[in-house]
Amino acid sequence: MAVGTAGYTAMLSVLALEKHGITPDQGPVLVTGANGGVGSVAVSILSKLGYEVIASTGRTEHADFLKQLGASSVIDRAELSEKGRPLGKERWRAAVDSIGSHTLANVIAQTQYGGAVTSCGLAQGADLPLTVMPFILRGVSLLGIDSVMAPKAAREEAWARLQQDLDLEKLELLSETVGFDQIVEKATDIVDGKIKGRVIVEIA
Repeated sequence: MAVGTAGYTAMLSVLALEKHGITPDQGPVLVTGANGGVGSVAVSILSKLGYEVIASTGRTEHADFLKQLGASSVIDRAELSEKGRPLGKERWRAAVDSIGSHTLANVIAQTQYGGAVTSCGLAQGADLPLTVMPFILRGVSLLGIDSVMAPKAAREEAWARLQQDLDLEKLELLSETVGFDQIVEKATDIVDGKIKGRVIVEIA
């Protein structure tokens, strides 16, 4: 349960980047929402596979936690969350995004030539305010990640790779187990953006 849908979605994102030809030697990979469920697992997996990981978070006080998971560097989400330029400086080869809206638009605009960005969430919003410039001038690819209707073969591959590529010590580090009586408290913390990693509810 510590892996859950979020971890499975993170693995689908990593697989999509691999199938697009993104390899560790090509440059860094950005992970947005790095303190969240998808983000924290993605940071862990990518680092184990040898990628240089840049973690983006609104809670930079958790930078040490993200570096324990494998992030090489941490940036403030404020760098990406506001309206940006159609094209920015090329900063990363690829990215795993669970935020959407202006954040995803800025991530795409700052992706290197021939790079790729996966999209699996809309924490900031469902809109995508960008231009076609990154696609037609830099050949950037946007890869949609759907964990709900994914075919059986894709699911089996993702779970097999999780077993292989997710460090169990890091999974324990990014997970917290709480009792049933703490659900309301933790749900409030999630809404307020105070949770990092995964929360497992133990029903006994």
